[in-house]
Amino acid sequence: MTSSSESNFKQNYQTHLKHLKLKGLQPKTIDAYARAIRRIGEYFDYQINELSEQQLTDYFTDLLDSHSWSAVKLDLYGLKFFYTHVLHKPWVMIDLIKPPKTQRLPDIVTVDEAQRLFTATHTLSYRVFYFTVYSLGLRLGEGLRLKVGDIDASRQRVHIRDSKGNKDRLVPLAEVTLDRLRRFWRVHRNPVWLFPNRQGGLKSAPTAITPLDRGGIQTTLRQVVQDCGIKKRLPSTVCATAMPPI
Repeated sequence: MTSSSESNFKQNYQTHLKHLKLKGLQPKTIDAYARAIRRIGEYFDYQINELSEQQLTDYFTDLLDSHSWSAVKLDLYGLKFFYTHVLHKPWVMIDLIKPPKTQRLPDIVTVDEAQRLFTATHTLSYRVFYFTVYSLGLRLGEGLRLKVGDIDASRQRVHIRDSKGNKDRLVPLAEVTLDRLRRFWRVHRNPVWLFPNRQGGLKSAPTAITPLDRGGIQTTLRQVVQDCGIKKRLPSTVCATAMPPI
């Protein structure tokens, strides 16, 4: 890689990041599209402004050998975004990749399994979080973003903000869920976050400025699922027709 090509790539990459933010994309999408350009840049020695169809065919073939179709699609969309908004070049590789169409139903966590999961989760903040996500049918990120002001107790509903597609929605709030959230809030008393960051312990909870750590939630959930002997993939959203007690 020459110094000029390296400099050009870094400059274009920074422009790429700016456009990703300005287009109002979700943080996960921004991370994925930025990662795509870094990975493609490294593969082609950072000379990616004039990639041919054969070069892209070779790249995505190699990528599919080590990654899932999901990664292939994200890299493809990330590169298309880069060409369109950074290089201002038309994207002509429309039919280059056609991922197989699949429709998988998630494994459903039963009420009994959920009860076991809650009981086996000894950390209070995680236990209440899992129960809330389960009872409201939320995605992990939606649960993390919940704030005290999103709970409408009088109308028994929760305002879910910045959901999939940057849309808001209202979901019903069961009395049992409201009761657990109220009792949990009395423990931490953070004025903003429903699930404040655990860093610093209970003493720091009232002044925490960020929610629970996503990685900690996922790691703990995997361990609890293993300890409970639940042999299924936990979906990102789960709903229940009956709420088991914590």
